[in-house]
Amino acid sequence: MEVNPNSPQSNASSAAPNALGNVQRPGEYLRQIRIAQKLELEDAAKELNIPVKALTALEQDDYKALPEATFIKGYYRTYAKYLKVDATSIIQRFDDIYANDTGLLPNHALNNSPIKIMGKLPGSNRDRNRKWLKRGLLVIAVIAVIGILVSVVQNMSGSTDAESAAVQETPEVQVLNMNGAAAVSGDQLSLNFSTPTSVHIVDATGKVLATGRQASALNLNGEAPFQIRLDDADAVSLSLNNESISLSPYTVNGKADFRLSR
Repeated sequence: MEVNPNSPQSNASSAAPNALGNVQRPGEYLRQIRIAQKLELEDAAKELNIPVKALTALEQDDYKALPEATFIKGYYRTYAKYLKVDATSIIQRFDDIYANDTGLLPNHALNNSPIKIMGKLPGSNRDRNRKWLKRGLLVIAVIAVIGILVSVVQNMSGSTDAESAAVQETPEVQVLNMNGAAAVSGDQLSLNFSTPTSVHIVDATGKVLATGRQASALNLNGEAPFQIRLDDADAVSLSLNNESISLSPYTVNGKADFRLSR
Protein backbone atom coordinates (compact mmCIF):
# COMPACT_ATOMS: atom_id res chain seq x y z
CA MET A 1 0.00 0.00 0.00
CA GLU A 2 1.26 3.48 -0.85
CA VAL A 3 2.23 5.72 2.07
CA ASN A 4 1.76 9.48 2.21
CA PRO A 5 4.49 10.86 4.49
CA ASN A 6 2.56 14.13 5.04
CA SER A 7 -0.63 12.48 6.16
CA PRO A 8 -1.26 11.50 9.81
CA GLN A 9 -3.84 8.99 8.51
CA SER A 10 -1.48 7.17 6.17
CA ASN A 11 -1.59 4.03 8.31
CA ALA A 12 -5.35 3.75 8.04
CA SER A 13 -7.17 1.02 6.17
CA SER A 14 -7.16 1.10 2.39
CA ALA A 15 -10.97 0.99 2.35
CA ALA A 16 -12.43 3.97 0.53
CA PRO A 17 -13.90 6.62 2.89
CA ASN A 18 -17.57 7.43 2.38
CA ALA A 19 -16.93 11.18 2.42
CA LEU A 20 -14.25 13.75 3.09
CA GLY A 21 -13.53 13.83 6.83
CA ASN A 22 -13.84 16.97 8.91
CA VAL A 23 -10.07 17.36 9.22
CA GLN A 24 -8.99 15.31 6.24
CA ARG A 25 -7.05 17.06 3.50
CA PRO A 26 -8.49 16.81 -0.06
CA GLY A 27 -5.39 15.29 -1.63
CA GLU A 28 -5.16 12.54 0.96
CA TYR A 29 -8.88 11.82 0.52
CA LEU A 30 -8.49 11.39 -3.26
CA ARG A 31 -5.40 9.25 -2.73
CA GLN A 32 -7.33 6.86 -0.49
CA ILE A 33 -10.11 6.65 -3.06
CA ARG A 34 -7.60 5.79 -5.79
CA ILE A 35 -5.92 3.10 -3.70
CA ALA A 36 -9.30 1.61 -2.78
CA GLN A 37 -10.15 1.40 -6.49
CA LYS A 38 -6.78 -0.32 -7.10
CA LEU A 39 -5.66 2.34 -9.57
CA GLU A 40 -1.99 3.08 -10.13
CA LEU A 41 -0.81 6.70 -9.91
CA GLU A 42 0.97 6.45 -13.28
CA ASP A 43 -2.17 5.13 -14.98
CA ALA A 44 -4.27 7.96 -13.53
CA ALA A 45 -1.70 10.55 -14.60
CA LYS A 46 -1.65 9.17 -18.14
CA GLU A 47 -5.45 9.04 -18.35
CA LEU A 48 -5.84 12.61 -17.05
CA ASN A 49 -2.89 13.95 -19.07
CA ILE A 50 -1.40 15.37 -15.87
CA PRO A 51 2.30 14.81 -15.08
CA VAL A 52 2.97 12.21 -12.38
CA LYS A 53 4.93 14.86 -10.45
CA ALA A 54 1.90 17.13 -10.34
CA LEU A 55 -0.53 14.36 -9.41
CA THR A 56 1.81 13.26 -6.61
CA ALA A 57 1.97 16.83 -5.26
CA LEU A 58 -1.84 17.02 -5.47
CA GLU A 59 -2.30 13.83 -3.43
CA GLN A 60 0.23 15.10 -0.87
CA ASP A 61 -1.53 18.51 -0.71
CA ASP A 62 1.84 20.09 -1.49
CA TYR A 63 0.42 23.35 -2.87
CA LYS A 64 3.76 25.15 -3.03
CA ALA A 65 4.88 22.61 -5.61
CA LEU A 66 1.81 23.26 -7.76
CA PRO A 67 0.75 26.15 -10.00
CA GLU A 68 -1.76 28.84 -8.95
CA ALA A 69 -4.88 28.01 -6.98
CA THR A 70 -7.19 28.18 -9.98
CA PHE A 71 -5.36 25.31 -11.67
CA ILE A 72 -5.21 23.30 -8.45
CA LYS A 73 -9.00 23.50 -8.23
CA GLY A 74 -9.21 22.38 -11.83
CA TYR A 75 -6.99 19.38 -11.07
CA TYR A 76 -9.14 18.49 -8.07
CA ARG A 77 -12.32 18.58 -10.17
CA THR A 78 -10.72 16.51 -12.95
CA TYR A 79 -9.31 13.98 -10.50
CA ALA A 80 -12.58 13.73 -8.56
CA LYS A 81 -14.53 13.13 -11.77
CA TYR A 82 -12.02 10.44 -12.76
CA LEU A 83 -12.48 8.72 -9.37
CA LYS A 84 -16.28 9.23 -9.53
CA VAL A 85 -16.57 11.32 -6.35
CA ASP A 86 -18.18 14.71 -5.68
CA ALA A 87 -15.71 17.61 -5.98
CA THR A 88 -17.81 20.21 -4.13
CA SER A 89 -16.64 19.42 -0.60
CA ILE A 90 -13.07 18.95 -1.87
CA ILE A 91 -12.95 22.46 -3.30
CA GLN A 92 -14.49 23.92 -0.14
CA ARG A 93 -11.89 22.19 2.05
CA PHE A 94 -9.11 23.38 -0.29
CA ASP A 95 -10.24 27.01 0.08
CA ASP A 96 -10.13 26.60 3.87
CA ILE A 97 -6.59 25.22 4.09
CA TYR A 98 -4.86 26.87 1.10
CA ALA A 99 -4.26 30.18 2.90
CA ASN A 100 -2.75 28.40 5.91
CA ASP A 101 -0.35 26.39 3.73
CA THR A 102 0.78 29.19 1.41
CA GLY A 103 -0.10 32.46 3.12
CA LEU A 104 -2.06 33.43 0.00
CA LEU A 105 -5.74 33.67 -0.82
CA PRO A 106 -7.27 30.82 -2.87
CA ASN A 107 -7.85 33.21 -5.80
CA HIS A 108 -4.25 34.47 -5.81
CA ALA A 109 -1.92 33.41 -8.64
CA LEU A 110 1.33 31.96 -7.36
CA ASN A 111 4.47 33.57 -8.77
CA ASN A 112 7.46 31.50 -9.91
CA SER A 113 5.49 28.28 -9.77
CA PRO A 114 7.83 25.33 -10.45
CA ILE A 115 5.21 23.50 -12.54
CA LYS A 116 3.51 26.38 -14.35
CA ILE A 117 3.51 24.45 -17.61
CA MET A 118 0.93 22.11 -16.05
CA GLY A 119 -1.62 24.90 -16.27
CA LYS A 120 -1.76 24.55 -20.05
CA LEU A 121 -4.55 22.42 -21.39
CA PRO A 122 -3.83 19.63 -23.88
CA GLY A 123 -3.66 20.94 -27.43
CA SER A 124 -2.77 24.51 -26.41
CA ASN A 125 0.36 24.47 -28.58
CA ARG A 126 -1.67 23.31 -31.56
CA ASP A 127 -4.26 26.05 -30.97
CA ARG A 128 -1.50 28.64 -30.73
CA ASN A 129 0.05 27.38 -33.97
CA ARG A 130 -3.31 27.60 -35.69
CA LYS A 131 -3.71 31.16 -34.47
CA TRP A 132 -0.31 32.14 -35.88
CA LEU A 133 -1.11 30.34 -39.14
CA LYS A 134 -4.35 32.30 -39.48
CA ARG A 135 -2.51 35.55 -38.80
CA GLY A 136 0.13 34.65 -41.39
CA LEU A 137 -2.50 33.86 -44.02
CA LEU A 138 -4.28 37.12 -43.25
CA VAL A 139 -1.06 39.09 -43.70
CA ILE A 140 -0.38 37.31 -47.02
CA ALA A 141 -3.92 38.08 -48.22
CA VAL A 142 -3.57 41.77 -47.29
CA ILE A 143 -0.21 41.99 -49.10
CA ALA A 144 -1.73 40.32 -52.18
CA VAL A 145 -4.66 42.77 -52.24
CA ILE A 146 -2.31 45.74 -51.88
CA GLY A 147 -0.14 44.37 -54.71
CA ILE A 148 -3.18 44.01 -56.97
CA LEU A 149 -4.34 47.54 -56.19
CA VAL A 150 -0.87 48.96 -56.89
CA SER A 151 -0.71 47.04 -60.18
CA VAL A 152 -4.13 48.33 -61.25
CA VAL A 153 -3.19 51.92 -60.38
CA GLN A 154 0.10 51.59 -62.29
CA ASN A 155 -1.66 50.13 -65.33
CA MET A 156 -4.25 52.91 -65.29
CA SER A 157 -1.51 55.50 -64.93
CA GLY A 158 0.49 53.89 -67.75
CA SER A 159 -2.57 53.82 -70.01
CA THR A 160 -3.30 57.47 -69.27
CA ASP A 161 0.30 58.43 -69.97
CA ALA A 162 0.28 56.44 -73.23
CA GLU A 163 -2.93 58.11 -74.34
CA SER A 164 -1.55 61.51 -73.45
CA ALA A 165 1.65 60.75 -75.36
CA ALA A 166 -0.37 59.57 -78.35
CA VAL A 167 -2.40 62.76 -78.29
CA GLN A 168 0.73 64.83 -78.01
CA GLU A 169 2.47 62.95 -80.83
CA THR A 170 -0.56 63.15 -83.13
CA PRO A 171 -1.20 66.59 -84.65
CA GLU A 172 -4.49 68.16 -83.66
CA VAL A 173 -5.33 68.54 -87.33
CA GLN A 174 -5.07 65.39 -89.38
CA VAL A 175 -6.90 66.72 -92.42
CA LEU A 176 -5.34 65.98 -95.79
CA ASN A 177 -5.94 68.70 -98.38
CA MET A 178 -5.16 66.76 -101.53
CA ASN A 179 -5.58 69.76 -103.83
CA GLY A 180 -3.25 72.00 -101.82
CA ALA A 181 -3.49 75.73 -101.25
CA ALA A 182 -2.63 76.51 -104.86
CA ALA A 183 -5.80 74.91 -106.21
CA VAL A 184 -8.08 77.67 -107.53
CA SER A 185 -10.21 75.89 -110.12
CA GLY A 186 -13.36 73.90 -109.49
CA ASP A 187 -15.80 74.34 -106.58
CA GLN A 188 -14.90 75.76 -103.21
CA LEU A 189 -16.03 73.89 -100.07
CA SER A 190 -15.73 75.59 -96.65
CA LEU A 191 -16.27 74.00 -93.23
CA ASN A 192 -16.17 75.58 -89.76
CA PHE A 193 -16.15 73.58 -86.53
CA SER A 194 -17.52 74.45 -83.08
CA THR A 195 -15.99 71.31 -81.58
CA PRO A 196 -13.44 68.83 -83.00
CA THR A 197 -14.97 66.13 -85.15
CA SER A 198 -13.92 63.62 -87.82
CA VAL A 199 -14.50 64.35 -91.51
CA HIS A 200 -13.99 62.51 -94.80
CA ILE A 201 -14.46 64.37 -98.10
CA VAL A 202 -13.96 63.04 -101.65
CA ASP A 203 -14.63 64.99 -104.86
CA ALA A 204 -16.12 63.79 -108.16
CA THR A 205 -12.74 62.69 -109.51
CA GLY A 206 -12.19 60.36 -106.54
CA LYS A 207 -9.59 62.59 -104.87
CA VAL A 208 -9.62 62.56 -101.08
CA LEU A 209 -9.71 66.25 -100.18
CA ALA A 210 -9.74 65.80 -96.39
CA THR A 211 -9.86 62.97 -93.90
CA GLY A 212 -9.28 62.79 -90.16
CA ARG A 213 -10.17 64.84 -87.12
CA GLN A 214 -10.58 68.58 -87.59
CA ALA A 215 -11.05 71.41 -85.10
CA SER A 216 -10.50 74.63 -87.11
CA ALA A 217 -11.80 76.13 -90.35
CA LEU A 218 -11.25 74.11 -93.51
CA ASN A 219 -11.26 75.43 -97.12
CA LEU A 220 -11.12 72.89 -99.98
CA ASN A 221 -11.25 73.01 -103.78
CA GLY A 222 -12.45 70.16 -105.98
CA GLU A 223 -14.97 68.99 -108.51
CA ALA A 224 -18.59 68.61 -107.41
CA PRO A 225 -20.41 66.51 -106.46
CA PHE A 226 -18.63 65.90 -103.15
CA GLN A 227 -19.07 62.81 -101.01
CA ILE A 228 -19.08 64.08 -97.42
CA ARG A 229 -19.11 62.20 -94.11
CA LEU A 230 -19.27 64.06 -90.76
CA ASP A 231 -19.24 62.26 -87.39
CA ASP A 232 -20.81 65.23 -85.58
CA ALA A 233 -22.87 67.26 -88.01
CA ASP A 234 -24.16 69.60 -85.29
CA ALA A 235 -20.60 70.85 -84.73
CA VAL A 236 -20.11 71.77 -88.42
CA SER A 237 -21.29 74.68 -90.58
CA LEU A 238 -20.88 74.07 -94.33
CA SER A 239 -20.89 76.29 -97.43
CA LEU A 240 -20.43 75.47 -101.11
CA ASN A 241 -19.15 78.29 -103.36
CA ASN A 242 -19.95 80.73 -100.52
CA GLU A 243 -23.54 79.44 -100.26
CA SER A 244 -24.50 78.13 -96.81
CA ILE A 245 -25.73 74.52 -96.80
CA SER A 246 -28.09 73.20 -94.13
CA LEU A 247 -26.97 69.81 -92.82
CA SER A 248 -30.17 68.88 -91.00
CA PRO A 249 -31.73 67.06 -93.99
CA TYR A 250 -28.67 64.79 -94.11
CA THR A 251 -28.22 64.21 -90.37
CA VAL A 252 -29.20 60.94 -88.72
CA ASN A 253 -28.31 60.32 -85.06
CA GLY A 254 -25.91 63.26 -85.16
CA LYS A 255 -23.98 61.95 -88.19
CA ALA A 256 -24.18 63.07 -91.81
CA ASP A 257 -23.18 61.02 -94.87
CA PHE A 258 -24.32 62.53 -98.17
CA ARG A 259 -23.45 63.77 -101.69
CA LEU A 260 -23.33 67.50 -102.27
CA SER A 261 -23.52 69.06 -105.75
CA ARG A 262 -24.00 72.56 -107.11
